[in-house]
Amino acid sequence: MDSPTFVRFQLGAQLRRLRDQAKVPTERAADVIEVSPSTLRRIESGRVGVKGPALTALLNEYGVDDPELRETLLTMAREGKQRGWWAKYSDLPQVYRQYIGLESAAQEMQNFETIVVPGLLQTAAYARSMTAEDAFKPSPEAIEQRVAVRLERQKLISEGRLRLVAVMDEAVLHRQIGGPQVMFEQLTAMISVAALRNVTLQIIPFAEGAYASMLSSFAILNFPDNPGVVYMEGLTGDLYAEGDDVRRCEVVFNDLRSSALSPHASVEMIQRIRDAEHQP
Repeated sequence: MDSPTFVRFQLGAQLRRLRDQAKVPTERAADVIEVSPSTLRRIESGRVGVKGPALTALLNEYGVDDPELRETLLTMAREGKQRGWWAKYSDLPQVYRQYIGLESAAQEMQNFETIVVPGLLQTAAYARSMTAEDAFKPSPEAIEQRVAVRLERQKLISEGRLRLVAVMDEAVLHRQIGGPQVMFEQLTAMISVAALRNVTLQIIPFAEGAYASMLSSFAILNFPDNPGVVYMEGLTGDLYAEGDDVRRCEVVFNDLRSSALSPHASVEMIQRIRDAEHQP
């Protein structure tokens, strides 16, 4: 079953497309359902759902008279109101909830990281050390909640529901997050997970010099029978890109993989750095 967040994301994209086709300005569409333009943009981005009467009003305004399409979109609106497993964690930011929902529906993730271990591969101790350094100083309870969510997300990998191809800069292996013990355990865990059939790890060594996208981490989420989405986390907000942007990022990701060591050589590098730099 699709996650409710993914359903909302799909519905929002459809509504944005229909509004563009009908050449209805954002302000006019917002007036139709008596919300602010910013709320309409949140609906179209999938961050919030839309109720049946409001959806019907928008479809009328956009001139959508295909009964099958209308019923499909109304069904999506109902499914989008369901609660995902992450709803029980009350302290999660809304943008993080949206990402988890999309991730939960994905079939494959292509993830490139320049500084830190990908979230789906982090140990509890590594994730705890990362979260504790948040500039907004989350409470101990909030930190443990974030760690619990991260471990729950990792079931996508351990249960084989998601294929992960992760490319990392060598810097990820050297940065002492949490101290030698934490890093030794983290790199050991990466070596273990690299043996899974649904996981591929590759490291871009320092010797490679400059390479494509070396300043930007990103994740490409691919879904069964649906277009992919690119996710980029930013200091002032998260960005989701679709369409041609996904294809451009796929070209970049393939170039990154060609710059990286082979999966086997990458695991050997992780082992060497673990044993040389992170002995407890």
